[in-house]
Formats: sequence, structure tokens, C-alpha cells
Amino acid sequence: MAPRKIIIDTDPGQDDAVAILLALASPEDLDLIGITCVAGNVPLALTSKNARIVCEAAGKTHVPVYAGSKAPLCRPLITAEHVHGQTGLDGPKLWEPDMPLATGHGVDFIIDTLRREPAGTVTLCTLGPLTNIAAAFNRAPDIIERVQEVVMMGGAYFEVGNITPAAEFNIYVDPEAAEILFRSGAPITVMPLDVTHKVLATKPRTAAIRALGSRVGHFTADMLDFFERFDVEKYGSDGGPLHDPCVIAWLLQPGLFSGRHVNVEIETSSELTLGMTVADWWGVTGRKPNALFIGDADADGFFKLLTERLARL
Repeated sequence: MAPRKIIIDTDPGQDDAVAILLALASPEDLDLIGITCVAGNVPLALTSKNARIVCEAAGKTHVPVYAGSKAPLCRPLITAEHVHGQTGLDGPKLWEPDMPLATGHGVDFIIDTLRREPAGTVTLCTLGPLTNIAAAFNRAPDIIERVQEVVMMGGAYFEVGNITPAAEFNIYVDPEAAEILFRSGAPITVMPLDVTHKVLATKPRTAAIRALGSRVGHFTADMLDFFERFDVEKYGSDGGPLHDPCVIAWLLQPGLFSGRHVNVEIETSSELTLGMTVADWWGVTGRKPNALFIGDADADGFFKLLTERLARL
């Protein structure tokens, strides 16, 4: 079977970087057509730089990287340097990438690609705020029915929020964009905090990645050693959660995950719960399900997959 065509929309971020590496290490399964960057964890100038650094670290500079939206649809940008460091990729020693940005805007690339490729053959993998996706859907609503699937990291139900008491960061940064996606009718699979907080980069798991002995192994382990400090202190967990790689792992081995089809609505007006993903997990509203909301994962299987694939780079 031909590899599945994907676009990664991202705001790297250490966990975004690991997701990109996992995709780049899996060419027999995933055809990464391009990477579009969005402002989120850090501003756009850094996210678009970081995506190219990751491609260079993997030795995969053939994948075009586009700069996209520099701010949410209608709100000021909120960033997360307190989690990811001032560069967004704190941990390893970074460099100025030689790889240039691709010409054009990321939103245009998404639109043009979905119009060019056969309908139902391109999956959008979103690892950050959903601004680029919503902008593309707003500007070119004809592409919505051409999307094979949107697999996204964002939201929470049982785990509630990580940036506010009620909201997960990616949704909170641009709740209007998330609302556009969830009301679009596109097929959606959601990797919320409920599952990503079960996939922890513990010290033995990070040590196994470092033990690969490769440039990518050291680069990834250095990122994870930095990244874990925030969540370990905040949650008292055994390691930092690898949020974004769950998106790619789902495409590679969906059997590692379980969830249920539910209705998800986005809160866009309440000062108290802005950005909350109101997931009807128990089916009490009667609203039609619009997303597969993942709730559990085989963490050992996930890290086995990740380590085996990173060993290829």
C-alpha cells in the first residue's frame, strides 16, 4: 500500500519536534508532503526556524517548510516559553539552519495541496493552534470535503486544562479556529491531554533513545531532558508527556490507542472556561458525534515504536 500523504501543521516545541522526527523516520507509512508552521509555543519566526532545524537534524531537508499564520484569527498571541524555553527547542545545542523556508504562505500551501491531490488522500496532522487550518477552511471551503482526516493534538476532558483550569494550550491560543474545525464536518481524531498525559518520557525511556548513539538520538534525548522539568514539577509525574508524537503514532499504529466518537464543542466566550473542549464523553447532550476522542494508550508500545523508528535516522 502506498504511504499515507500528510501535512504536519506545527509550532515546535520539543514534543512537536519528536513528532516530526517520527514522521520523517517512517517514509514507508507516511509521505510527508510538507510542514506548515504556526505561531504558538513560540512566535512564528522561531517555529518556522525550529521545523527546519529538526529536518536538518534528521538529514531530511527535502521536505518543504512553510511559514504560516503569525497570530490567532482574532486574538493576541499567547506563547509558552515557560514550558519550552526561549527558543522553543531548549535542551540541545541549536544552530542556524541552512535549509531555506519554502516560498509562499503555509495556508496557501494547504489549500493548493488539497485541491491538487485526489480528494480523500491527504491527512492534516495538527500539533499546535489550529489557526492555519481554520484560515484555509475559511478561505477555501471547497477543500473541507477533500480532507481525508484531521488528526490533532489538543483539548482535554478528564484532565481539564494545562494553560488555564479549563483549557488545553493549543485550543486556548485560538479557540475560534478550533470552533471552525469542529463545526466543519471534516473527519477528526483528537489526541487530548487525557491520553498524552499517559505517554510519559520517563528517565529509562529517554535513556533508551540516547543509547541509540546517533545525532537524532542525542538531539531527542537532550530535548526531552529539558522538556520534562516543567511537567515533572507541575504534576509530580515520572516524566514529561509526549503530546504531539501521539498524532503520528496513531497513524502508524492505531491499535496503541482507544477512544470513542463523541461530540466536541469549543467554548469561545466565557472568561472562566475560554478554550475548553466540551467533550460529550457520556453522551448526555444528544448532539451528533463529530470527533474520535482518544482516551487511552499503550505507553510501552508507543515508546517501543518511537525508539525503533528514531533508530532509522
